[in-house]
Amino acid sequence: MMNMPGLLIADEDVFSRKRMADLFINAGYQVTVTNTAAGILYGILKKTAQVVLISTRFDELLATELIPILKKCNRNLTIILVASELPLALIRKARNEGIFYHALKPVRAGDEEELREAVKCAFEKVTHGPQGEWLQ
Repeated sequence: MMNMPGLLIADEDVFSRKRMADLFINAGYQVTVTNTAAGILYGILKKTAQVVLISTRFDELLATELIPILKKCNRNLTIILVASELPLALIRKARNEGIFYHALKPVRAGDEEELREAVKCAFEKVTHGPQGEWLQ
């Protein structure tokens, strides 16, 4: 039996982090939260996270600087960039680095649907692979 895939929420904003954590815990996901780049790396290296929700900045590093490092730690990692106001050039760079999706940061109640769907699709990719086969 396979362990339940983990969701790592990485955001320096405590309010945003708690809001997303509550949303996904209530949806039944195994959730870990962090507000540091070191915490992100720890979750990935310990293989507790298969899907990562990452905001734009950690410890003075942009997400676009962290994403290649995260992908080197686990090339199968599924990364969702959660950011509202990001220049198009940075979104393109994040896509080139291999993010799965760019979702807008939920601000008000009702804004979570896009993020909820992105996470659901990310876990389908993790558990069934890109062609639908079960991964072990």
